[in-house]
Amino acid sequence: MRTNRLNLFLSLSAAAFVAVSCTDLEVTETDSVITPADANGSTFVGVADVEGALNSGYGTINGLYTDQANYYALQEVTADSYLIPTRGSDWGDNGLWRQLHQHEWNATQAFVGNVWGNVNGLQLVMSEVIDPQSNASSTQKAEAHFLRAWSMMTTLDLYGQVPVRDVSLALAAFPEVLTGADAVAFIAGDLDAAISGLPAASDFASREKATKEAAQFLKARLMLNKHIFTNAGAADASDMAAVISLVDAIGGSHALQAGYFDIFRDTEDSETIWWVPASVGNNIWNGMHYNMAPEMAGGGWNGFSTLAEYYDLFEGDPFSNNVDETGMAVDGQEERRGGVPSGGKLVEDVPGGSDGNGDGYADGSNIGNGFLIGQQFDYDGTPLQQRQGKPLNFTRGFGQSDNFDANGNNSSPELINNPEETGIRVIKYNPTYGAFTNHKIAFRYADAHLMKAEALHRSGNSGQALTMVNELRAIRGAQALGSISDQDLLDERGRELYGEFVRRTDMIRFGQYTRGWELKASASVGDSKWNLFPIPLAQLALNPNLTQNPGY
Repeated sequence: MRTNRLNLFLSLSAAAFVAVSCTDLEVTETDSVITPADANGSTFVGVADVEGALNSGYGTINGLYTDQANYYALQEVTADSYLIPTRGSDWGDNGLWRQLHQHEWNATQAFVGNVWGNVNGLQLVMSEVIDPQSNASSTQKAEAHFLRAWSMMTTLDLYGQVPVRDVSLALAAFPEVLTGADAVAFIAGDLDAAISGLPAASDFASREKATKEAAQFLKARLMLNKHIFTNAGAADASDMAAVISLVDAIGGSHALQAGYFDIFRDTEDSETIWWVPASVGNNIWNGMHYNMAPEMAGGGWNGFSTLAEYYDLFEGDPFSNNVDETGMAVDGQEERRGGVPSGGKLVEDVPGGSDGNGDGYADGSNIGNGFLIGQQFDYDGTPLQQRQGKPLNFTRGFGQSDNFDANGNNSSPELINNPEETGIRVIKYNPTYGAFTNHKIAFRYADAHLMKAEALHRSGNSGQALTMVNELRAIRGAQALGSISDQDLLDERGRELYGEFVRRTDMIRFGQYTRGWELKASASVGDSKWNLFPIPLAQLALNPNLTQNPGY
């Protein structure tokens, strides 16, 4: 029999997500694999329900991928890809979101503690599944190895230290802490066990759980970042060779796919390696304005935006990003930048579309894909307005209304005192095909393709890397590059993978995370302390083997 309890591996403060702004998700450790006897201090005797424990682990990951806060915020909002200004009193939250963009957080930051608690709790559960006393099948053990590797790599990436508790230890014993090469070796061992023990994906549904290809992808990502995790300086040639070999293995069953935004629908595609049944709702509505599709459950929350400099990574008119009635670009933009439609689509023209208010239009079809800038439109083509009656015209810049020029740039940018229309909005999962569909991509072949290109470049084979990058760009309707550099590779990953939980990690690997960007605190620029998050204070008190990261 299981009991709900928190062991010494977790602190009470990190056991649950806090409700923040429009986030209504809470993830807690609701299921422990410790028997009542264990909770009283007896020896661990195994997991009674292995499949239930694995499902609990997947549930933790689903929660992290559903949420717009916590893991997503640490990986995307702290990078150059997203920011959440305060508009009136909306999204103020005592400065929580502004801290992330400006790099001004500390060891009490809520998301830092929440993510620590969840990923380390997941690791402990998987260690107990792997223990021989749990009598897990070989496939179940392989799944647990994959999930433990994911949790440990996430911890290493975010915090630089990974506490590891042997299940045979007494509850009062302090967990060992792995760093650098030791942590990488442990994670690689888990992934080798997963690769050898997991089946290959057989169909779309099977990619919801751990597969051989998912484990190969995660190991490729581990090896690509190994020189960062171990503070080794330059990437080692053997590690880059491993990345190339692992991606080649994945390529036997996956391929790049044309039709960029079709990949993010709840349908079969050639790119998805691992998807999680996490709702896409937060990623749709956190940036949409309240008036964009009010008939749909949830509606817009008018929060998340991107910087003009991120938008400018893409080809196309810097001040306009529109598409015609067929969805074709009219402002010279590449496919991945998407565009703003001038109205909605008739419901009979949208397979599976809904018409909740009976107006004849598919719900949400007036909302564009990608980057939304400029005037937004209702289903019948009427220009939308914000709540004060002004045009709903998303701007490039941020700040008070009086300081905008005709191109939407602000002469006195600031993160507070913003009107409702400031900021370019970003959307990958379009509500036309489901406002809260439970299908979010975790690993994708285009990411693997670019990992291989980067590994080739870091190995001195820039010509082959350029060929691979241009292969992707051709499929995405972008012009070919004439040469390739570190900056080109980072920019290409930014264009392809925005909003996919990797931007912070990518920027650190390319030495860009501590650079300046618009509205970042000047005192934070160039300070390497921000490359790692602080160890939550409660965890330092619980485990003396942990040490606070430098600068905190």
